[in-house]
Amino acid sequence: QVQLVESGGGLVQPGGSLRLSCVASGSTFSINAMGWYRQAPGKERELVAAEANDGSTDYADSVSDRFTISRDNAKNTVSLQMNVLKPEDTAVYYCNAVSYFYSASGMNYWGKGTLVTVSS
Repeated sequence: QVQLVESGGGLVQPGGSLRLSCVASGSTFSINAMGWYRQAPGKERELVAAEANDGSTDYADSVSDRFTISRDNAKNTVSLQMNVLKPEDTAVYYCNAVSYFYSASGMNYWGKGTLVTVSS
């Protein structure tokens, strides 16, 4: 099992910046990738950014030129630097970890989420 705890959400004005952090504990050796998803009111949860153990990254098109994901494997953390925030970035952001150690189909672990509100 992997436990994930997020921090760093809050209220920010359009054009501002915010940094989210997530720390993993438990069976961290089994993690193959970590990332961030978000869910806005009335919408489905969507991938924001993810980074695999080999350093490869994946970004949603809507954030690729504004957000940066980074991992510190020694500290079992993943961060999301969000710049030039827009009102449409408002959502609950969830930390995610994926493991293929126990199941070939993969197991997803989720944090409880942190709210990001972009508003003037």
